[in-house]
Amino acid sequence: MTWASAVSELRDTRHAAQEAATTVAARLDGVAPDVAFVFFSAEHRSDVTALVEAVSEDLLPRHWIACSAGGVIGDGREVEERPGLSITAGRLPGVSVKTFRLDESDLPDADAAPRAWETALGSTAGERPHFLLLADPFTFPTDDFVRGLDYAFPKSVKAGGLASAAEEPGGNVLVCDGDVLRDGAVGVSLTGPILVDTIVAQGCRAIGETMRVTRARDNFILELDGRPPIEVLRELLPRLSERDQRLARSAMFLGVSVDALADEPGPDDYLVRNILGVSPDNGALAVGDEPRIGQSVRFHLRDALASAEDLDIHLARYVADGLARPHGALLFSCLGRGKNLYGRPDHDTDAFKEKVGEVPLGGFFANGEIGMVRGTTQLHGFTSSFVLFREASG
Repeated sequence: MTWASAVSELRDTRHAAQEAATTVAARLDGVAPDVAFVFFSAEHRSDVTALVEAVSEDLLPRHWIACSAGGVIGDGREVEERPGLSITAGRLPGVSVKTFRLDESDLPDADAAPRAWETALGSTAGERPHFLLLADPFTFPTDDFVRGLDYAFPKSVKAGGLASAAEEPGGNVLVCDGDVLRDGAVGVSLTGPILVDTIVAQGCRAIGETMRVTRARDNFILELDGRPPIEVLRELLPRLSERDQRLARSAMFLGVSVDALADEPGPDDYLVRNILGVSPDNGALAVGDEPRIGQSVRFHLRDALASAEDLDIHLARYVADGLARPHGALLFSCLGRGKNLYGRPDHDTDAFKEKVGEVPLGGFFANGEIGMVRGTTQLHGFTSSFVLFREASG
């Protein structure tokens, strides 16, 4: 198994795609890759035909998917707020690679049997495929999709990100094996002698105590431990340091336990969700989720220090597991990370190199990151979601 990654900052789309494609091809010794992942900034959307032609002619990938992005990652570097085009590709001996494209109408009904999902994806659960997904946030129900994948393929790894170059429907671009799409989702399944690991760093730290949702309706929490959430916040905030009080005004989130019935969730057992507001009428908390009665929750803060520490912990834990070094990797990182969070570029990619090593690494800054936490697949925000590819032995 061999992977390579390259990035171009040329403004002309054809020349950028040619530069990245020829670099990757050279690093793969001129052998056509079995799979490639291509990410391109908003500046390249208007000439996507040239991009497709250059990748197809200069790299000759057997299968590839791509999407437009608010920033790209390639060759272990992060390119933000300027033109960028990255290609990360792999030669995968013995691995079966399949691509798929979907729109909302292709998804099985909520009560459909697993067989319906297998038909839609062209794979069976017994094959143990791993899935990489790129989706348009405006036209595709990614939450429903990943829940269906977990149901039908419980032992498969799923990861990916939401295209992020546009602020309205029709603005993003997806590519599947050279076909250009403006909506839906595209993906790749990998089956055979390949191991896929994931690391999801949510970048927040917990404050206050663990509480339980005692009353809820839709995405509103009406009571925490029998009290209106606004009362809980009024009691919590004065106990914080001055720095954390300032952070709480703009960077407070709610961690919702993955296991709805867990008594004492650990630091990695929370899904970090947006706080959308507090009702002045009844003190209810509106969140970007639908919490259930009995579910454990805890308030969280996010800043550069917390994000950096969280990422270091997760990367160090992966290395400490003693696994063989991966041959290649992808990073789906939140648009809110990068230099706007850390004050400098390449923070997360530098941390990856320091802990994991010089592994070909590509990806993009996403409008939502797909990653697994405690065995379930979730659509995240604010995370860095890594996917690492290793060769299966034996």
